[in-house]
Amino acid sequence: MSIKPTELPEALKRKATKHREMANKRHYGASISTRPEIACLRLEEGHWEGDTVVGKRAGQESVVFSLLEKKTETYLAFRIPGKTSEAVMGLMTALHDEYGENFSRIFKTITVDNGSEFADFAQVEQWGTQAFFAHPYTSWERPQNERHNGLFRAFVPKGASIEAFSDEDILSAADELNGRPRKKLGYRTPEELFDAFLDAVFAA
Repeated sequence: MSIKPTELPEALKRKATKHREMANKRHYGASISTRPEIACLRLEEGHWEGDTVVGKRAGQESVVFSLLEKKTETYLAFRIPGKTSEAVMGLMTALHDEYGENFSRIFKTITVDNGSEFADFAQVEQWGTQAFFAHPYTSWERPQNERHNGLFRAFVPKGASIEAFSDEDILSAADELNGRPRKKLGYRTPEELFDAFLDAVFAA
């Protein structure tokens, strides 16, 4: 006996709808499924997850662009003018200018989602960094960044306007998180470990 669509379990109907949405979602570069395994294992520094944190007006004002280094758990947060590809790439260009020829050694891979603000993110590959894009609607593919964005909300609560916070406020919040000792890091801080990583990069 055939089953009518109206008789399908709700979970299956939701799954089918989600699949269609994912199939129609635009991709901006290499899929996370092609990311090298070393980027997942937290065995070496230089592999990052990125995202944006929005306040009021769904990103139509300033937002926070965050980057999380997976091994040291270093969390970088910057206020950018809006949830746009121009703002994201402006920040990435500034980071490249800061680290120069060492940029690709510090940022070996960066994994972001398929939000429109990352439409041009694959351009970081011109600097020697590999860019990967998570599957649509799969925040769990960037779990460390998601968790740290949650911790960051202690400083910038959901619903609060990012416009109410200065660049220094955002940087200070990230510094606070990076200064906390972590059991999983042998009770060292992300700041300590990241400083050691940078020292090794610049000494090479």
